[in-house]
Amino acid sequence: MTWIQKHLNILKLFWTTAIEAELEYRVNFVVATLTSLSNLVGSIFALFLFYRSGYTFQGWSWEEALIVLGIFTLLQGFAATFLAPNLNQIVRQVQLGTLDFVLLKPISSQFWLSTRTVSPWGLPDLLFGLIIIGYAGTRLNLDPVAYAIGFIPLLFGALSLYSLWFMLGATSIWFVKIYNVTEVLRGLLEAGRFPMAAYPAAYRFFFTFIVPIAFLTTIPAEALLNRTKLGWIAGAGLLAIGLLLISRLFWRFALRFYTSASS
Repeated sequence: MTWIQKHLNILKLFWTTAIEAELEYRVNFVVATLTSLSNLVGSIFALFLFYRSGYTFQGWSWEEALIVLGIFTLLQGFAATFLAPNLNQIVRQVQLGTLDFVLLKPISSQFWLSTRTVSPWGLPDLLFGLIIIGYAGTRLNLDPVAYAIGFIPLLFGALSLYSLWFMLGATSIWFVKIYNVTEVLRGLLEAGRFPMAAYPAAYRFFFTFIVPIAFLTTIPAEALLNRTKLGWIAGAGLLAIGLLLISRLFWRFALRFYTSASS
């Protein structure tokens, strides 16, 4: 069995058991869907308020701004499905001292902690995000190649978001009670709801080079619309790989300060 097959089998086992456990509370899925729908309606209404009088973000039509909102909704669903549930587990593992058992397993502790569980409650956001992108793309007459090109920086953006999330989760080794760190993630991601052109120049610089929110939503949208240069896509890739490597190094550094339950 190859390394990839081994980890795919582990993922299948993890996610199957997690979804079976979560679906015992099916009413929660209905509530999550209604919540996601109401949030989406609020986001579209907020965007509509800008465009209703003929105002447009510089260089962004209504449909193009919807593409950004759709990508934002996709990443919000990705965070709710894969990131937040595992983040809470990291905090719990540190609090209870059961992280010891994870570290003793013959598998990467970062992989185990990042993929151990999954929540179906973020799936509505993933679906709604795809619907918005599909609707706006149809209005803009985008061809299938455009979606394939846009998917590349979107994948990089998801990887960057994961790396930032994991590093925040790793800080629980020093600051044990950090359940509200998910609010930090949501707050950071909120800035990507609109194109970067919506913000003043100073904010655009901050959200591009300090906190790389632009690489999460605006750059993928521009790639999908064939409006970005190859250098920006390459930059998104380098950022994603760099953040992933930093997250691994940071996790190893954090473990030096971990006091196990048995010590």
